Amino acid sequence: MNKEITIAVVEDDDNLRFLVSHRLQTENYNVIQCSDGLEAEKLILSSSPDIVLLDWMLPGKEGIEVCEGIRKAGFENIIIMMTAKSQDIDKIDAYSYGVTDYITKPFNMDVLVAMIENKVRFFVPKVQNEVYYFGDTEHHPNVHSLIRDGKKIELTILENRILLHFLQNKGKDITREELMEVVWGYSSNVNTRTLDMHVVRLRKKIETNPDKPYYLQTVRGLGYRFISEEEEEEAAS
Repeated sequence: MNKEITIAVVEDDDNLRFLVSHRLQTENYNVIQCSDGLEAEKLILSSSPDIVLLDWMLPGKEGIEVCEGIRKAGFENIIIMMTAKSQDIDKIDAYSYGVTDYITKPFNMDVLVAMIENKVRFFVPKVQNEVYYFGDTEHHPNVHSLIRDGKKIELTILENRILLHFLQNKGKDITREELMEVVWGYSSNVNTRTLDMHVVRLRKKIETNPDKPYYLQTVRGLGYRFISEEEEEEAAS
């Protein structure tokens, strides 16, 4: 099965980079690779891979600095740090710089593949052309956009993930914790204010009046819910 997923392998150990890249290619992933931190930053920002496997200790620029740099530049896809640093303090440090997940060297290749499979299954938007509808708006998650009145409205990757989760769970109360798991891919220490900020931005794109949201409603003390199809039909009749 061609998963049509691109993975960037950034590792300065030539042997390990070859082994990881070769294994991922046999699993039908598209692989791009490099061995230097400065080169990695350019490659990731120009190619926008779905997943980045990033070594911590790199020439040119450390992996943690690469992670910080590409996050600041707007890269929102999955970053898995590969490192021999196994202390909790190192992991906390990595997460604070925007790493999605962490695998400690030496690692079992099957475990790495299983971790990637998990990310692809739950956190990478599906390749097939799904279309979701609400009101007079179409959501095309595959291309991170909305269509309303014949006009295309671009969504960021995070807005896209948030909206997709709501449209797959219309009428259900969704906690902030569940949303953060969906959006960032782990039980994160990301401040809930950061999540709320993304919801505010999303509302500006989907609501007629973002200050009085009709579709994406706040559930006080819990999180959010997206209006159900039944409610929408009742309001229209």
